[in-house]
Amino acid sequence: MIAPPAAGNLPLPRWAYVPGEAGAANADYETLAQITALVPARFQGYVPARHPALRYGMALNDRGYFWEAQEILETVWAAAPQGGRERILLRACILIATANLRLRMQKPHVAVRLFGEALGELDALGMRNAGGDGFADGFPVAALAALIKAKLEQPQLGKADWVAFAATGRT
Repeated sequence: MIAPPAAGNLPLPRWAYVPGEAGAANADYETLAQITALVPARFQGYVPARHPALRYGMALNDRGYFWEAQEILETVWAAAPQGGRERILLRACILIATANLRLRMQKPHVAVRLFGEALGELDALGMRNAGGDGFADGFPVAALAALIKAKLEQPQLGKADWVAFAATGRT
């Protein structure tokens, strides 16, 4: 069996898609299809933290490809085990990428609501037992929650207030 490529070797989309932007091209579906093809129909037991599609989706967010990040992370989420901790964390990450996109689209009120929903998911994750080998087990959830809370304490959010997963110390 050939191992899937590392996230660092995968091509970035040719542009960051922003829905509703005048004159904007459609999303780079061709590049995203290469990545979603790496996701199995179902992960067995947990989502490995080093899975290339997962790492790629997280990296897309951190590089400003918010729409693309949510697309990839949703694909990983759909394959994650039902009721698992990874599904909760992935939902929070999807909400964060979507909130970041709304900030770029200059819709700060929607972003605030989405960041609040992500915090709710992170709180729910904290109430679940840890202790496995999955993505959620080594992720700095408390640092991510603190970062979001700090953003929400600001009087108003702008385009530059998006949340990067790497800012939590995640490698």
